[in-house]
Amino acid sequence: MQLSALYQRALDFDFLSTEEGVFLFENAPITELMYVANELRKKQVPHGKVTWIIDRNMNTTNVCVANCKFCNFYRIPGHSESYITDIETYREKIEETFQYGGEQLLLQGGHHPELGIDYYTDLFRKLKEMYPNLKLHALGPPELAHICKVSKISHREALMALKESGMDSMPGPGAEILNDRVRRLISKGKCSAQEWLDIMHEAHKIGLTTTATMMLGHVETIAERMEHLVKLREVQAKKPEGAKGFIAFIPWTFQDVDTLLNRIRGTKNNTTPEEYIRMIALSRIMLPNIKNIQASWLTVGKPIAQLCLYAGANDFGSIMIEENVVSAAGSKHRFTAKGIQEAIREAGFEPQLRNQQYEFRALPEYKEQLITY
Repeated sequence: MQLSALYQRALDFDFLSTEEGVFLFENAPITELMYVANELRKKQVPHGKVTWIIDRNMNTTNVCVANCKFCNFYRIPGHSESYITDIETYREKIEETFQYGGEQLLLQGGHHPELGIDYYTDLFRKLKEMYPNLKLHALGPPELAHICKVSKISHREALMALKESGMDSMPGPGAEILNDRVRRLISKGKCSAQEWLDIMHEAHKIGLTTTATMMLGHVETIAERMEHLVKLREVQAKKPEGAKGFIAFIPWTFQDVDTLLNRIRGTKNNTTPEEYIRMIALSRIMLPNIKNIQASWLTVGKPIAQLCLYAGANDFGSIMIEENVVSAAGSKHRFTAKGIQEAIREAGFEPQLRNQQYEFRALPEYKEQLITY
């Protein structure tokens, strides 16, 4: 393989193979990878702005039977710290989110053995009745798969019911690495890689936009990372004409503090800043049919996320008014609305507030969060 030929094919929006992605990761100078990815960003996102969003990550429940070895957030059924969020808590936190200028909940939770489709459709209807303008970026393929098992319905039936009750879009949690060898080691209780992909394809078929993720830096190989990207690209290529499908891709690093993966297997996140930047660049190169690439400041911090804006990333994600899952495993980075805009400007870009569909929003009047980053 020749680097120059692979660079040109990438710039021509060709689909590179898993093997070619591995070759680039292992052999391409990072400056050259960044250059190619940055050129692709300029073609795919010609406005040149860096987008961000104001939203809140809320959890329906922390009860979960998936037993993922990287998660410190969940509690087993019957645990003294287990909960199901009540409607008054939603009301309080949604109104606070509006005060901070947000319009969306990223709503996820555990695999509760007793919560089926009726619980979620009733919840979504209540939230939309109380707050018609609220956007629900909700659940994810593993939760959807679990709901289908509890309720004994198909993926399509569940997605249609959720969409009709108010779900606006679906995030991409639970992808981890889309390889069943890896999943057996770290998240055996979740759906298979293929079921995750099938659910996303079904969501695209009924007009739901989704996002995709990757959790890297644990037990996976570089080849498995590239395989993950190729599988996402294949699902995106199958979306119906006119559908947006995967609207963004977000790679983030495994957070290892006090996790079972760390305590029992000794697995640590040894991802270097250069490696993360390299993965951002390869995400842009390997995913020519997914327009938006987000840098995970939550897991890598502000300086590295800023560098990623020159390696193919065009989005800085959310200020995350609330986030409970990743922070439970050690992530302590935080942003205010003012801080995230300053970080984007420091990197040499113009910040642009967006909604979940990556449409520009005017900056609203907002109450600044009293948190540090």
